[in-house]
Amino acid sequence: MNSERPPVRYGIIGSGMMGQEHIRNIALLAGGVVAAVADPDEAMRESAKALAGGQCSAFPTHQALLNAGGIDALLVASPNHTHIAILRDVMASDLPILAEKPLATTVDDCREILALQQKRKAPVWVAMEYRFMPPVARLIDEIRSGTAGSLRMISIREHRYPFLDKIGGWNRHNINTGGTLVEKCCHHFDLMRLLAGSRPVRVYASGGINVNHLAENHKDGAPDIIDNAYTIVDFANGVRAMLDLCMFAEAAYWQEILTATGDKGRVEAFVPGPARFSKDGHERAAEIAIASRHSKSEQRQVIDVDATVLGAGDHHGSTYFQHQKFIAMVRDGGAPEVSLEDGMWAVMVGAAAEQSAKTGQPVAL
Repeated sequence: MNSERPPVRYGIIGSGMMGQEHIRNIALLAGGVVAAVADPDEAMRESAKALAGGQCSAFPTHQALLNAGGIDALLVASPNHTHIAILRDVMASDLPILAEKPLATTVDDCREILALQQKRKAPVWVAMEYRFMPPVARLIDEIRSGTAGSLRMISIREHRYPFLDKIGGWNRHNINTGGTLVEKCCHHFDLMRLLAGSRPVRVYASGGINVNHLAENHKDGAPDIIDNAYTIVDFANGVRAMLDLCMFAEAAYWQEILTATGDKGRVEAFVPGPARFSKDGHERAAEIAIASRHSKSEQRQVIDVDATVLGAGDHHGSTYFQHQKFIAMVRDGGAPEVSLEDGMWAVMVGAAAEQSAKTGQPVAL
């Protein structure tokens, strides 16, 4: 990328944990700069402004940020339940938008966002960061190149720490998040659909609230978010996928293990959790493993990622690599790698999984 070109000036709406992760990653890229932040919480707003440095401006509302101008692209990183209202406003502009996941908390809201996009020319990219984790990107490439043959099964395990504390405890309630299987697992359902290359047709989930947040109480009442679940997704082309989620597994060495198995072999990606949640506070390398059905050996390889990139966030470098591609799109044109349709399908599967976990019945899509 030619660093002599003017940087893309970001306006960031929402300056909490994820908003500040975006700021740290944009700072590592010569092609981008954070020109403005907006957040109704003054302390968060000012901390984000200080983190961005330079000539970054701070505004209490996204509308004030829009009215001030001086930006080339928008990033929506506010709480999930605010996405729909903010996107209604910002999509009236003709600025490229990077919208954090989940696109919205309901399928109906996602459909509204897709309809709004029909009236504008600038692209909207949905921030499905997990696609851009180097070990996951390598797994996707291996499956697309036919390493495993014709894909038949996908298994994803995420064993991790509980949801972090957010302002007002907003992430403790389904009404604000869409539910854990939307908020957290839209990443996984997006990856399943991407790998399967097909439409999900049926979802079955079993989950519950068994360990986390049981003693908490917030202004909106006791938490009601699932902290563990199994979810099975059937696809139209016969591929089947399973998610094993545990949100009280801080001691797990690998936060994610993704396995894609075809008629010729298997590809696995092993992704560690963030350094700040590891026992020794150190970053750990990811790995990729490739095995053939007709071989007794497995090829295993470490996937190196620059330590500075790893240290800029909690998503194994994916935020950095996503912004590289987003900036290239803003500068040079082209379509988003993660479309609004992708974002809607991920919410649709997550919402179906939440419904299935509550009713005990499979949900047809």
